[in-house]
Amino acid sequence: MMRLRYLLPLGIFLALAVLFVIGLQRDPRQIPSPLIGKPMPEFQLPTLSAPGENLSDSDLNGQVSVLNVFASWCVGCREEHHVVKALAATGVAPVYGLNYKDKRVDAMQWLGRLGNPYKTVAVDAQGQVGIDWGVYGVPETFIMDRHGVIRYKQIGPMSEKALHDKILPLLRKLKQEGES
Repeated sequence: MMRLRYLLPLGIFLALAVLFVIGLQRDPRQIPSPLIGKPMPEFQLPTLSAPGENLSDSDLNGQVSVLNVFASWCVGCREEHHVVKALAATGVAPVYGLNYKDKRVDAMQWLGRLGNPYKTVAVDAQGQVGIDWGVYGVPETFIMDRHGVIRYKQIGPMSEKALHDKILPLLRKLKQEGES
């Protein structure tokens, strides 16, 4: 009985140590999203350029598409913006923007200075749609297949390496699957 008293805490400690070591091996940007493989959340938001018009999930359905969550106050968004422009310039898939918890005027000025690569930008001023999509922070980028299923989530700024090694190959594959 005396042994068990010492072995049980030791066993629990060793199990926690193993989990800790496994956790240290993981890339913090690779947080798995519970939405991968599931339909994108429904949304309907006013657009940045025309507040009387809306962008909704149904606008993204039927095509392979990209949704990039950004804000004018976000340093990482500025860092990745040239990559978003490069992605849009490929024409592989339309790139939509979700302006997150930002002021309309600030977002318009920011895109005016840096260039607007988005087909349409939706305004999520309160951040509710971002919460529905599981946004941890900005920037984040989602890739949906033509059925509106989320197939990939990039947390943090997209790098050119991620664009060429992961995102473009996945977009091309999804487009090909839809054509066959």
